[in-house]
Order: sequence, then structure tokens, then C-alpha cells
Amino acid sequence: MSLIEEMHSHQIQFCLDEPMRKHTSFRIGGPADYFISPADEEALMTIISLLRQEKIPYFIAGNLSNVVFDDAGYRGAVISTERLNHITHIDCTLHCGCGVNLSVAANTAYKHALTGLEFAYGIPGTIGGGIYMNAGAYGSEMANIVDQVCCFDSAENKVKTFLQKDCQFGYRSSIFQHSELILLSTILTLQEGEKKAIKEKMDTHMSARKSKQPLSWPNAGSVFKRPQGHFAGAMIEELGLKGASVGGAAVSEKHAGFIINTGNATCSDVKELVAMIQEKVYSAYGISLECEIQFVAS
Repeated sequence: MSLIEEMHSHQIQFCLDEPMRKHTSFRIGGPADYFISPADEEALMTIISLLRQEKIPYFIAGNLSNVVFDDAGYRGAVISTERLNHITHIDCTLHCGCGVNLSVAANTAYKHALTGLEFAYGIPGTIGGGIYMNAGAYGSEMANIVDQVCCFDSAENKVKTFLQKDCQFGYRSSIFQHSELILLSTILTLQEGEKKAIKEKMDTHMSARKSKQPLSWPNAGSVFKRPQGHFAGAMIEELGLKGASVGGAAVSEKHAGFIINTGNATCSDVKELVAMIQEKVYSAYGISLECEIQFVAS
């Protein structure tokens, strides 16, 4: 059977030639050959096995909030985890599918008076993406609350469980960035807290995001990782680069650490603007800025 016939036989939802600009927070990207939405973990593992058999490249997509697809699109399959969004509360833990939105997880923790996930409220990503890049804010990060992670080892075609110590968490990094491991679910361990204090912290974080970040424009979050001892946004602003643009991509006037899509930005525009910023910062400060955006091409 062909891949399409196989997906039909397994009742896996998919569409063909799907414009990725419809799915990324940056609203940039050409069409993917396949855009696939498995209903559960079993379907996810099935489609990955089928794609590997057919030697079709694939990309696992969470909320696509820090991803930019090439203007020519993606010659392969983009697999969305949006339907793997189950979440269960047990004592001081949350059992989450990889597709659970981080803000949903934070709200669920608040509902059950659990503290430790407030930092994630407002981060426009999923649990899977958050663990993959060890997302963090306001002095905390996913590494602080992950108890264990369930993964699919696509190379060995088997499910594995990683404890927190096995995840090799670092600043915006984890073992999952350098392997064929695909996140399926996680157990987060939190602490008992007071709902009022939890809500106040969440509201404070959200207010700070709204006041400092260009949330009204399509963007991919913070563009650069924070260099040790410095702040990327501050250096970019000191160089007078707020508002600097290439095509439809521009450095935000609100926060210089963000690049926004002013309406018709292309992947090429963003790449060129990123390179220009990196060059100017290195020339002025001798610091190499590492891009946090993930550029995806065939």
C-alpha cells in the first residue's frame, strides 16, 4: 500500500501540500508535502514507522512557536502533536501528553493548588516543545519540574522512559535535541501551594509579557539565547537596531530581542536579518549570538 493508503487504513488524519505559514506563530513557510495529526501516541508511533519505511523525512511539530519553515516548503511530513493533549492530576503530579499547551498545564496546576509551573504561563509552546528546549522564564525552567519523560526511540522502534537525570538538561537544551527520541508524555512533579499566591504570580508573569513583548505581531519568541553575562535584547537596542528590517521582517520596537513579521516576511528575510544582527553584535561586543529560532528546510 502507498503511504496515503496506509494512513487511511489506520484512520490517521492528514492533508497534502499544507502551507506551514498557517501553523507557525511567525506566519511564515511554504507547503509541506504531508501535514499529519495523529490522534494518540499509538498513531504517532505508527506514522513514524511508516515514514521511516518509506524513507520520507519528517518533522515533529508542537505549537510551532519558535520554528520557521523554508519559503519553498518542506519535502516530507510535518507531524502535529496537537491532539496528544491529555492531562491528568495525581497528588502533586501532572501527567501530560506532549501536545498539552504550557499555559493549559499551568492553569491545571493552579486549579489543583500546585506551584512550580507558574513560569510557563504565557509561553506559547507545548509540553513536548518545552522539554525539548528546556524552556524557562522568570528564574525557573522545565528541568526543575520534570520527573520522567516517556519517549519513542524511532531508531530502535521501542518506547523508553527517561528520568530527569537522564534528560541532560542544560540552558535551552536537552538530550532530545541530539537524538532520534520523540517525546510522547511526561510526569511533572510540583509542590502544594496557595491558589491565591499561584494566581498572583501567573498574572504578574502575564502582565510582564504583555508589557514587554510584541504579542500583537507574528513572531517566534526570543530570537537569541542569552549570552553569559549579557542580554541580547539590550545589546541589540544599544546598537540602535530597533526597527531595523529586511523585507517584511523587523526588529521589534517594543523589545529588541524579538523579530516580528510586519505582514509579508519570508524565511529568507528573517535569516538575513538574524545574520545582520549577529554580525553587528559581534563587531561591537565580540560576542557571538546563538539563534534560538529553529529554521526547517528539506
